[in-house]
Amino acid sequence: MMDFRELPRVGDIAECQATIRATATDFQVAEHLPFQPEGEGSHVWLYVQKTGTNTDWLAQQIARFANVSPVAVGYAGLKDRHAVTSQWFSINLQGLPEPDWSQMQSDELQILQCVRHSKKLKRGALGGNHFTLRLTDLKGDKAVWQANLQRVSRHGVANYFAEQRFGRGGLNLQKADDWFNGGAAPQKRNQRSMIISASRSWLFNLVLAERIKQQNWDSPLPGDIMLLSGTRASYFLAETIDDTIQQRLTAMDIHPTGPLWGKGVAPNTQDSLALENTVLTDWQKWQTELEKLGLSHERRALRLFPTEFDWQFADDNSLTVSFALPPGSYATAVLRELALISDASGSKTDI
Repeated sequence: MMDFRELPRVGDIAECQATIRATATDFQVAEHLPFQPEGEGSHVWLYVQKTGTNTDWLAQQIARFANVSPVAVGYAGLKDRHAVTSQWFSINLQGLPEPDWSQMQSDELQILQCVRHSKKLKRGALGGNHFTLRLTDLKGDKAVWQANLQRVSRHGVANYFAEQRFGRGGLNLQKADDWFNGGAAPQKRNQRSMIISASRSWLFNLVLAERIKQQNWDSPLPGDIMLLSGTRASYFLAETIDDTIQQRLTAMDIHPTGPLWGKGVAPNTQDSLALENTVLTDWQKWQTELEKLGLSHERRALRLFPTEFDWQFADDNSLTVSFALPPGSYATAVLRELALISDASGSKTDI
């Protein structure tokens, strides 16, 4: 199975349906940095709001406008085209005059902030994202919608890697399977990176899916590796599950984790390790090839807790949901626990 849509949900949402992105303004994302730019240096950092524009294309336009090489432009992460998104770009202007950025502005592009910094903005340098999403054409009993919203607000959601991670129709997973079973390796570095990322993400999703089926995705197993909330690499081994572990889980202070496969001995033990070995029995070729690539075994939280979670129903049969997520997590994981969502944009890369 390599179809994200078939992965199990935590709750029963079949009665509820809705549409997202009937217009670009229905999907709004604001990117936040984990630090403040210094205010001086050779790099200009722009915080821009774009509509109907993808990140790569805009980065190229910024490079052309500033008369610099595309590699002189940096950004932390990709933002979807079919949305209104606010994100940061950096431009290395070492020895060059600064252009009049206002001349770049248009109906599709607004420059919200311009500040100097000493370094380039690197991929992954995110503090998180804030989403404001409008669902339209709601179907289903409002009481069920309210129950789903309350469940997500109180207990969080399964921290799946979302559909866009795997390419249109899961193409990156098929490419991984071909490569790992003797096919030619991708020649371009970025293609290799996407395929490797997709394959590791899929193995994680399979483990998470099984734990949802066993109803222990948000509860501990003996031998689980626990991740400290708000961190990416502060782990500890829970050999026994005592009252302290249970209390910290309930308080969302720690989270059970699943594997991001790579070389090295898996750090979890006992029931947790046995479950993962069973789930991944048919994927040993993928595991072996990922180890050969030199990737280190890492862990990812099995559950995701949206903060600043709020919602508002409107008289036009719509619902606006807003929440903040940490880096590396997906709005899709939240929305798929509310309803069956139809994407009006046809992009199939996000909900």
